[in-house]
Amino acid sequence: MRLLTFFGALALIPAVTSSPVTGYKLAARDDKRGNETVAGLGARKQAVTGAGGNTRDLAIAMLETTTMTADYTYGDGKTGEATNFGIFKQNWYMLRHSASEFLGETVDQVADGAILNTDLGKDIQARHDGEEKYGFDVWFAGHRNGESGVNDPNTSDINAYKDAVLWIQQQIESDEKYQSDDTRFWVDVQAI
Repeated sequence: MRLLTFFGALALIPAVTSSPVTGYKLAARDDKRGNETVAGLGARKQAVTGAGGNTRDLAIAMLETTTMTADYTYGDGKTGEATNFGIFKQNWYMLRHSASEFLGETVDQVADGAILNTDLGKDIQARHDGEEKYGFDVWFAGHRNGESGVNDPNTSDINAYKDAVLWIQQQIESDEKYQSDDTRFWVDVQAI
């Protein structure tokens, strides 16, 4: 009976967890990176973690927007498979190939992704679904470059993006206060 209780409790643990960055060798950094204080960011971080997010989710969202919100131009100015949604700016290609919410949808159903701009829980779940399906490295590649990233996940651009996220995650994990205060870590990464 105790085993059933234990395994029942395990079923409530999210499948995608945030692994500490210590297992990855971060590349030498010549880029610009640092931190800043963004009023209200602590409340947003708490909303993300409260909706099931982890430190990797915080890091990706911090890299993508200053406020960790989806209040950017619709689709991030992109269309079709490249259209971005939510606080992570997940592209439609990856969403419709890995997120349970959108599996099997077509390119023409891209407007369905807009729900991620307003439903934080669905946004986080979609990101976790993607990393669970593709694994850490390929998910990052597809997140950065869509289908071409999935097919060629080790370009220097993809690795620089992944290194930026891992550095931010490392900073967040360096002190628990960074998971709930107004500090934003940033890296100057080439926009695509």
